[in-house]
Amino acid sequence: MELFTINNVWMMICTALVFFMHLGFAFLEIGLTRQKNTINILFKNIFIITMGLLLYCLVGFNLMYPGDVFTELNGVVQGDWNGILGFAGFGLDSPMVIDPETGKKILDLSYNEGYTYWTDFLFQGMFAATAATIVSGAVAERMKIGPFMVFVIIYVGLVYPIAGSWKWGGGFLDTLETPFYDFAGSTLVHSVGGWAALVAVCLLGSRIGKFKNGKIQAIPGHNIPLATAGVLILWLGWFGFNGGSVLSADPSLTSITLVTTCLAAAAGGVVAALTSTLMYKNLDLTMFLNGILGGLVGITAGADQMSPTDAILIGAIAGTIIVFAVSLIDKLKLDDPVGAIAVHLVCGIWGTLAVGIFGKLASGAQFVSQLIGVASYAGICIVSSFLIIFIMKKTVGIRVSEKEELEGLDAHEHGMDAYPDFRLNEH
Repeated sequence: MELFTINNVWMMICTALVFFMHLGFAFLEIGLTRQKNTINILFKNIFIITMGLLLYCLVGFNLMYPGDVFTELNGVVQGDWNGILGFAGFGLDSPMVIDPETGKKILDLSYNEGYTYWTDFLFQGMFAATAATIVSGAVAERMKIGPFMVFVIIYVGLVYPIAGSWKWGGGFLDTLETPFYDFAGSTLVHSVGGWAALVAVCLLGSRIGKFKNGKIQAIPGHNIPLATAGVLILWLGWFGFNGGSVLSADPSLTSITLVTTCLAAAAGGVVAALTSTLMYKNLDLTMFLNGILGGLVGITAGADQMSPTDAILIGAIAGTIIVFAVSLIDKLKLDDPVGAIAVHLVCGIWGTLAVGIFGKLASGAQFVSQLIGVASYAGICIVSSFLIIFIMKKTVGIRVSEKEELEGLDAHEHGMDAYPDFRLNEH
């Protein structure tokens, strides 16, 4: 019982750290965008975490883990779960078992040896909202708030948990001859958000002034110190994101996971800064910051399987990828204000494939399974996000007017100013 309590407390601490990451995302996003859209971005981020938790409670958790429909004293009996789509019912309820003496349902006190049912829900619920937060940054400064909220409801409420069930819910990717592996979500969380971000940016178009006469125009963020604080908060939150994915307080596994996470982040940042300097002849702090995030996303799929050297190599490659990915996205005339596609999609794919190249699981068969996983998630995310956003584009519209975009979404959609100019009344 003492060990169970320690494990459960660690999981709750990690839950709090992942929750704290939403502040990091908010700071990063508002820091890299313009002052006139700050309230809009903060509103979206608050909506994502609040609505995300409610949706995950009502339908998401039981969509993501549909196999736990029936239980017995001797373990779980799989219900009508075909490995692709299943549903264990609406809402949350304490897991029950059948008392062999009375035949009645009683509370299951052996849900998991590492954590309670309620801790499991809350930890997984924190992950669910992250996918939509990734999209928020990519569409910043020009998407209508209403259609974005509708997108969040459908994507977080239905698409994310269904996709998540394919691996973490014991679905078909988990039952391959060589199971697909994604420790903490390079694909299941980050690229799920990244694919949707890519689709949304394509359908939405670039911000006014981003591309002029075929040339790329920089649109600087209004508060780089705040963006820097956001990245450091996200790095701290990753201790819970990856450390909690051990699903216990096992000293050895937790420690190595945190070490590989930090080393990949450090390597990603340093290499991105060096690569950017060699290419553009300037010390770009924003590229440094995105390199750190790229390293974190890259190590997330196999943080528990890598040696420190593996982690440094994975992070370093992610840091290099970031610089070229940001450049490629610009050349394709895709406008991503915060670099979400490069960080979460491109580095998410890299981190997922890296499991088959580095670490304890490295093999040809594992690499093929990782490719199958990447392709599967690309399919469901591209199709679903395109249908959601395209239908809204053709019906209610997804982009604000030119006047609203130029004057700022804060004034037009919220009637507020994030930084009001207070002056003393003169008498």
